[in-house]
Amino acid sequence: MTRGWKIGLSIAAGIVALNLLLAALRAVTGSTPGGPASSAYATGPDGAAAYATLLSEAGHDVVHERATPHAAQLEPGDTAVVLDPPFVLRQDERALRSFLLRGGRLIASPGDSNWLERLVPQGPAAGGRGVARARPLAPVPEVRAVSTVATAGDDAWVNSHGALPVLGDADSSVLAIARAGAGRALLLADTSPLQNAYLGRADNAQFAAALGGPPRRRVVFFEAYHGYGQANGLSAVPGRWKLALLLGAGAALVFMLARGRRLGPPEDEARAFAPARREYVDAVAATLARTREPREALAAVHEELRTRVVRRASLRADASVDDLAAAASRLGLAADEVQTLRPDAPFDELALGRAFARTAEGRRSAWRT
Repeated sequence: MTRGWKIGLSIAAGIVALNLLLAALRAVTGSTPGGPASSAYATGPDGAAAYATLLSEAGHDVVHERATPHAAQLEPGDTAVVLDPPFVLRQDERALRSFLLRGGRLIASPGDSNWLERLVPQGPAAGGRGVARARPLAPVPEVRAVSTVATAGDDAWVNSHGALPVLGDADSSVLAIARAGAGRALLLADTSPLQNAYLGRADNAQFAAALGGPPRRRVVFFEAYHGYGQANGLSAVPGRWKLALLLGAGAALVFMLARGRRLGPPEDEARAFAPARREYVDAVAATLARTREPREALAAVHEELRTRVVRRASLRADASVDDLAAAASRLGLAADEVQTLRPDAPFDELALGRAFARTAEGRRSAWRT
């Protein structure tokens, strides 16, 4: 296994070990507050888990619905809760509209879209300044036992249009109630009174309980809008998590490929031929020329060259230097190559190399006969 693979597997093992450790800590110490805003599952400051518990203790049958409204079974005696949705599909708007017309009760806020304008055409318009201390504006059951409701002061209805402003001040309202057929739509511009951080302030708990309607009425929190869908397994993993995991896996793969051993060197565009023998000899001679005693280093080459000339020219083994030079000249060696046979001549490494290459076996045809 290459070093890159070892590193990649070590990183993966570390991530798995870290997740197991965090899971063990959660099992021992419990989960920390958190979760999506206005979700009945969320225990953070902006969650609505305390509101769901309050309704349950007040006698309501609280349901955490993971299906969207068009796929859920809503009865006219139910209270549906849709708080701060990022968007609402048209088919869900139609399902909630039908639910209201049949006598249903809806607690809703606009969230990040204008879906309430389509659901309740004569409903209130957002854009007013927030109301930090809201007071009852109409004698309706939802605020009958309320004197003051504390809010974050973020949003308010600036114009109620066909809806009835129920909670707010002289300029704007936090809650407006609209009739739709036999149903009742409780429209909140600011959901903070129902959230964990504000539920215990002023008369917020009394107000929140009254919104749910009479006791024993089923209250359905639609949690699909907060990321809690019906999917299981990999399909239940949020899309952003899947993207992050995919990018992480791609980065790890690139790292392992970069650090791992390649299958082989890149292929050359052209075929590489062996260098010419003369170039090779010249290169060796140039290397030897840099030594301090090239004559001694090439003594064996000089002796072999002398032996070849003696054998080719049929001279005696103890032939004189002049006889060797004359024979080499007759055999076709150049003048500077002939001089390499004379011990007293200036030493020329390149000429010796060329003479040695010219007299090699298999190159007799290059000799003059």
